[in-house]
Amino acid sequence: MNILLIGSGGREHALAWAIAASPLTDRLVIAPGSDAMATLGVCVDVDIEDHDALLSLADDEGPDLVVIGPEGPLVGGLVDRLEAAGHRAFGPRKAAAALEGSKEFARQACARYNIPQPGFTACKDMTSVRAAVAAAGGACVIKADGLAAGKGVVVADTADEAIEAAEAMLGGRFGSAGSTVLVEERISGPEASLFALVDGPTALFIGSAQDHKRAFDNDQGPNTGGMGAISPAPRLDEALQQQVMDQIVQPLASGLAEEGTPYRGILYVGLMLAATSPQVIEFNCRFGDPEAQVILPRLRSDIVTAMLATVEGTLANLSLRWANTHAVTVVMATRGYPEQYGKGSAISGLAEAERAEGAILFHAGTKIGHDGQVTAHGGRVLAVTGLGDNPASARATAYEAVDCIDWPEGFFRTDIAAG
Repeated sequence: MNILLIGSGGREHALAWAIAASPLTDRLVIAPGSDAMATLGVCVDVDIEDHDALLSLADDEGPDLVVIGPEGPLVGGLVDRLEAAGHRAFGPRKAAAALEGSKEFARQACARYNIPQPGFTACKDMTSVRAAVAAAGGACVIKADGLAAGKGVVVADTADEAIEAAEAMLGGRFGSAGSTVLVEERISGPEASLFALVDGPTALFIGSAQDHKRAFDNDQGPNTGGMGAISPAPRLDEALQQQVMDQIVQPLASGLAEEGTPYRGILYVGLMLAATSPQVIEFNCRFGDPEAQVILPRLRSDIVTAMLATVEGTLANLSLRWANTHAVTVVMATRGYPEQYGKGSAISGLAEAERAEGAILFHAGTKIGHDGQVTAHGGRVLAVTGLGDNPASARATAYEAVDCIDWPEGFFRTDIAAG
């Protein structure tokens, strides 16, 4: 099969790694890809926001399957355009991708299908924000409705913090993504993420992970796109997994299908394991980053076969297998992230890191020069994954590999999967 993969980050590097290993893959084209992905397929420099160019590339390449990694093209309706042009695409159409594109849409869907979630109020002005914050007792969660690169969420301890965050969002901090803000009830409990393949009416569990969002140790600092992850999620046991599938994923899949907007692709369910029951924090319409970097290395079933079953509506006939291992990913980021950071700093020691037994390096934001010199050109730059028989050994492997990397301008959390 010829496969076209769209994206350039650490998630897409993990997807390219898994797709390239499939016995079904004859040719892999990655747009735009990265220097690190060039060993796995043919990289073509196309802007993922230029849907006309992506469609033209698909027409030229004639792929048997198009796999879309990041959320932007999915929320923007790229799958609709690809399908209209006769291409098979793995990912939800625009109407269903609104689960990530609009937090208000996702909350309203949960309300319609009786899916457990925190209380919420959608606000378009500060008068309604102040009323909602007061009703929540001050401590609450403020969210920009649209896509904000993982940075549009503020967990406020006081009413003043909540109002300040909402003012910034409504004032244009995230552009049109903040034209509506959600004031949500603040709930407590361990967080976890569950991933499922959905082909419309049928949903199939594909893995779980626990992400670490805060920039610094002990969950301090600003929220980021993710500074590390562990899979399986330590607190999401088999019984809870089934509860989430029965009470959240399946009702959502059935409800959207019945409404005429079937979801097809990978569904990411961000959860708070509250005392009463698991509650939905958020939905994403694609693999997580860095969750893909811990889930895909544990999957023993062929990812391309699973994607085809999703696109063709045959998930009911598919079963998946996983390695009896655990995986931990430590993200290495440029100093200053998630705010302002520099580019071009040199990184060395990667070859030594990759030689650590059970270690895999996924590049999220690097460039590789003709002389082999690796430099940082992003916020989150590397995802260093360790595999092991238990969480402790997987964690030790990941940090052993991290310790091999010499990057003075980088930083990482030292407590990923610590407990």
